[in-house]
Amino acid sequence: MGQAEPGRPAVELALDPAARELYLAVVAKGGWVKSAEVPPSDAAALDRLLTLGLLRGLPGGAFYSAVSPRAFLQRAAGMLRTRAVGLLRQADELPALLDELAHAYDASPRRIERTGTVETVQDRDSIRHRIAQLVADTETEMLTAQPGGDRPADHLAWAMAQDIPFLRGGGAMRTLYQPVARTDPATSAYAAAVTPYGARIRVLDEDFQRMLIFDRAVAVIPASADMGSAAFVSDPTAVELMVELFERDWQRAERVAWGSAHAAPDAGAVADRIARLLAGGLSRRGIANRLGLSERTVAAHIARLRQEYEAETLFQLGWLMRGRGEGN
Repeated sequence: MGQAEPGRPAVELALDPAARELYLAVVAKGGWVKSAEVPPSDAAALDRLLTLGLLRGLPGGAFYSAVSPRAFLQRAAGMLRTRAVGLLRQADELPALLDELAHAYDASPRRIERTGTVETVQDRDSIRHRIAQLVADTETEMLTAQPGGDRPADHLAWAMAQDIPFLRGGGAMRTLYQPVARTDPATSAYAAAVTPYGARIRVLDEDFQRMLIFDRAVAVIPASADMGSAAFVSDPTAVELMVELFERDWQRAERVAWGSAHAAPDAGAVADRIARLLAGGLSRRGIANRLGLSERTVAAHIARLRQEYEAETLFQLGWLMRGRGEGN
């Protein structure tokens, strides 16, 4: 067994099934076996046992002899202790090694316009970079409210790559969507992937503020209608107010069994929601903004509703459907 690098064992200690079966076969034969009796199919298992030290080649190479697992255990325990000592030493040395990098990171320009306790980021790439920094620095909790419809699949993949390690490290994450998100395959797949790690994701069938809150210390909200800029708020009073808004909405939101057959609404749920909003007096654009759908999609649903109700105008359609708007 060769010399190991500091902090690393010389070999991996796992014993695969083939090697285990070969060792048991050798022991069953009295503890030794002729090399000629080992079939070529067991060559990899034999090499594994020799590397681990559970088999030993006898002089001349004609025989292999089994070694007591207790002797192997003593060597393995020693290797693991050596590895643990090495890792502890590395942990002690790491802060000093990264000290220069940490100072450079803290002093780097952020491309951010600072106004008191509000930082305004002006372009989408910088927004994503800044949010990635906040996710990496978050220690305990992320609260996110994402109204609207489907989210780009690449954004969800990017979010998943950050969120799962955070959750596996013991972090807590709660997310609010609108019901239309349940009809988007990429969003449903993301929710089904992160909820087993402890993420909690609900849907709320009403308007709410888009926001991200990190450790209840920094909140991110849109700074323009087109989502081309964002405000990063660190004022404690303002952040506390946003947390209260989130908690209010969270209590009214619906739980969803993401990944199950019950996660997606019925096929006609979106069309029914459009009908009720139309009956409630919302315009086509207002419905599209409310549900996070394109105006073209909403127009297609409305065209089918006009045909169903034999209505010539939107006003007439809304009047004919007024009963459906009750309770909206």
